[in-house]
Amino acid sequence: MLTDILIKTFIKDKNNTGDKNVRQKYGYLGGFVGIACNVILSGAKIALGIMINSIAITADAVNNLSDAASSVITLIGFKITNKPADREHPFGHGRIEYISAMVVSFMVILAGFEFLKSSFDRVRNPEIVRFDIIPFSILLLSIGIKVWLSRFYKRIGRETGSKAMEAAAAESLSDVTTTSVVALSLLASLWTTFPVDGYAGLLVSAFIIYSGISLTKDTLNPLLGEAPDPEFVRKIAEKTMSYDGIIGIHDMIVHNYGPGRCVVSLHAEIPASMDIMKAHDVIDLAEQEISEEMEIHMVIHMDPINTDDKLVQKTQEQITQLVKEMHEELSIHDFRIVGGEDHKNLIFDLVVPFEYDEKKARELSGEVAREIKNRYPECNAIIYIDRAYSVLPKLTAP
Repeated sequence: MLTDILIKTFIKDKNNTGDKNVRQKYGYLGGFVGIACNVILSGAKIALGIMINSIAITADAVNNLSDAASSVITLIGFKITNKPADREHPFGHGRIEYISAMVVSFMVILAGFEFLKSSFDRVRNPEIVRFDIIPFSILLLSIGIKVWLSRFYKRIGRETGSKAMEAAAAESLSDVTTTSVVALSLLASLWTTFPVDGYAGLLVSAFIIYSGISLTKDTLNPLLGEAPDPEFVRKIAEKTMSYDGIIGIHDMIVHNYGPGRCVVSLHAEIPASMDIMKAHDVIDLAEQEISEEMEIHMVIHMDPINTDDKLVQKTQEQITQLVKEMHEELSIHDFRIVGGEDHKNLIFDLVVPFEYDEKKARELSGEVAREIKNRYPECNAIIYIDRAYSVLPKLTAP
């Protein structure tokens, strides 16, 4: 309920998340709320840690302080992300959001290692930590705030598709675990003189480091060029195939330049007998409408396919079946035949899984060519190795 109140109060056009300005407002709201909550929690825990001499509580306090710094970086990221494209960055500055999330993750890891060292020192040289109801109650309140903050970040991340907000949600949830460990260690001091505080500090530090490493992985993948979301690919494929005259698609490539900044290219198959001007109009219309509807930059290459020659169609079906028998994940496209009755060249692209390196892919291509020759002696296979940069669903033309 509080999340709804904050969004309704500070974001007037809350449902129009496709608008960059609205998305930026969501980012600002998440950043400012995160700063406020984490600064308050950090200050309270530092005071408590000093009051009862607890390294675990102090570590948790600094963890909250790093969360506040993370929110500052997130705010800066959202500000720069909205900066328009320029000559040096023609696709905008959207990837700054991923970089800001990575800076956050490095800060989290650094904080974790610092307190890992402090916690080892406390284990070797234990000091008495006495239970006090006020610090314990504040820790429980902190857990409640972090649970809400995680849901708040998750809501904003879902609305805006922000990796930084999703990372903040995961980080807040990990903070719930660390603070719970600290609270339990404080409670345990009622019944034991064992140096629980130092060991709890070790656990908190381990959680912090693990959280930072997870965040690094999540933010590094988009920068390295991770595979696109299958649902996103499916929607583009379905929309492209819905246009009259497009009978197939392949070679879809998605370049991610930050949230709302995707460049998508693909090859659309059209009948070779189709009027060239009509085919060009269909491709142009598909590019324009899909780009506007999905807020991407769409580029479509036109591939003419011989749909009238029954021999070509039958041979393509036979070769498709052959490669499927050899490896379930293999597929072919851009198939054509050159030659006559006694001698034919079968020319096509063979789509090979990424698990096969270049050497193994060439060997596989050679195996396919030899198997074609064995089954169809009059045919020679000229094969070009291709990769599936996006896993396309099986669709048929309407």
